[in-house]
Amino acid sequence: MEYPLSVREQAIAWTKSTGILPAIKIKAQDNMIPYIQAMYDGGARVIEITMTTPNALAHFEAISAEFDDRLFIAAGTVLDAATARAAILAGVKVLVSPAVVPEVIETARRYGAACYAGAFTATEVLAAMQAGADMAKIFPAALGGPKYMTNLKMVYPEIDLIPSGGISLETAREFIHCGACAVSGARNFFNYDMVKEQGVGWVTEQVRKYIAIVAEAKRTAPPLP
Repeated sequence: MEYPLSVREQAIAWTKSTGILPAIKIKAQDNMIPYIQAMYDGGARVIEITMTTPNALAHFEAISAEFDDRLFIAAGTVLDAATARAAILAGVKVLVSPAVVPEVIETARRYGAACYAGAFTATEVLAAMQAGADMAKIFPAALGGPKYMTNLKMVYPEIDLIPSGGISLETAREFIHCGACAVSGARNFFNYDMVKEQGVGWVTEQVRKYIAIVAEAKRTAPPLP
């Protein structure tokens, strides 16, 4: 007998199957919906919006009403339990923090949301695991480079890693080959200048490109040392 996935399980499954966690950073006066739609059309199913975004909670509510459960919104830069709870009540299904914040992870578990904790060092990744995080978002990934993912996976083979910061179309493949389960970032998925020049279709194509690169990289990934 097959059982439906919980919200938390579905968020994790979508993050892994698409291989991306794109983020959008907008100006206060912008309507978020067209950008979310562009990413959805490209294949994204979990999209991050940081709590530093003006009127973030209102954006969460509007997106949840528009898309229902066709995609999940991840709240980024969540630093405390109160913010975590407010985001979840506004429709967020994934909490993302820039560091290991146990109370954020605990709140996610309490309300059935997924939580991706920020980490960089081996000690921080272990702390994320011990606190119950579902994945570790490695930032700034460019500082360690792709092979740094392999070093972390050799020590903690059970942890899912999402590198963020400095990821590009040229480097995404190697990050996946070195052990990442998905790649993340903001400017590489959403660039105001490119949107102004080419329209939101540019966002859709970027998402499609990353998904295709990650899928091929997973298909051809060699065994880790």
